Amino acid sequence: MLLKTLKESFILHQEKSLSHRYICSDHINPLINKLSKKFTIGIIGESVNGEDIFSIQYGFGKNKILFWSQMHGNESTTTKALFDLLNTLQADNEISKSIESTCQITIIPILNPDGARSYTRVNANAVDLNRDAQDLSQPESITLRRLYDSFKPDYCFNLHGQRTIFGVGKTNKPATVSFLSPAVDENRTVTSNRLRAMELITVLNDNLQVQIPGQVGIYDDSFNANCVGDTFQSLGTPTILFEAGHYADDYARDKTREFIYQSLLLSLDFIGRQQTVDNGEEKYFAIPENEKSFFDIIIRNVKSVDDTVQDIGIQFQETLIDKTINFIPKIENLGNLSNFYAHREVNANSGVVLTHKGEPIYKGFENDFVLINNELFSLKLKKS
Repeated sequence: MLLKTLKESFILHQEKSLSHRYICSDHINPLINKLSKKFTIGIIGESVNGEDIFSIQYGFGKNKILFWSQMHGNESTTTKALFDLLNTLQADNEISKSIESTCQITIIPILNPDGARSYTRVNANAVDLNRDAQDLSQPESITLRRLYDSFKPDYCFNLHGQRTIFGVGKTNKPATVSFLSPAVDENRTVTSNRLRAMELITVLNDNLQVQIPGQVGIYDDSFNANCVGDTFQSLGTPTILFEAGHYADDYARDKTREFIYQSLLLSLDFIGRQQTVDNGEEKYFAIPENEKSFFDIIIRNVKSVDDTVQDIGIQFQETLIDKTINFIPKIENLGNLSNFYAHREVNANSGVVLTHKGEPIYKGFENDFVLINNELFSLKLKKS
């Protein structure tokens, strides 16, 4: 599928009612109710707090793909991209007709409605659902596993979002989109189904490299049987982890959603056409691994109390206030941060940095302002 086609399709079908980072059932339920008769809507379970968990089915092709998003409630970018995709499938065009006839897809738009509502990674019982694949201790985990067992997918798409701390390898490039073909065992054996997932990822990487060169990474493939992706991969289903990360000043993740949308649409086209890739394993492992190498802000060359020069690393804390995500600056590290990068850098030029009250700076300090050489300096997130 041509890049021009992917970009034009996103512009045409983007779901305008979904934006920024806070997405919960209140936002998506009206959209589900408006879907056409092309789709089969089901309530397949309930969350801990009794919110409905929906499934959306589409297509009658032989290639069965299972999607789930917001397993972690505060990772909403992929949910936005899913509704962009649903708008595409709802339209009467060549893309939708091709996918409808070659694929059969089932989507869980929000697996963790309670976490989405409270904007937390975990569910209402404070359990990380992506560490519950074996115990199946939570109703949301049981719902997903029951659907997996009954649907018997040929592919699984595990849709997540990643923090701004990740960079690609040793470079100064942020990890805007990341993937993983999870391991099937402790030896990280490349089975036929794992290789198939790797091949698909290389196709997605090729498309993204044209647009965000050097900003695609893969995760470490250490095996963890408690993770859902590792479990489904070990059961013989090609499983792909999609991670929506940071791009430029796009803290709303409304640009990254386009890259995820393109990847989802390209995946369905690849699977539907039953395409193949030469040297897929080699190409996959040539993609650099992610590293925790970024701060949101670094203030460089700061004069410390003992007259040495150090750096200050600041990370935004994503906090839900009145149904809006606020980005609150917090000092996470003080010292030599020469091996780290930042999405925004400030040079103090060997000046003194104090709190907004003129007190010595310290790790854990949270405020929108600091004093640099006695001048008030804003750490607020710039409007994206």
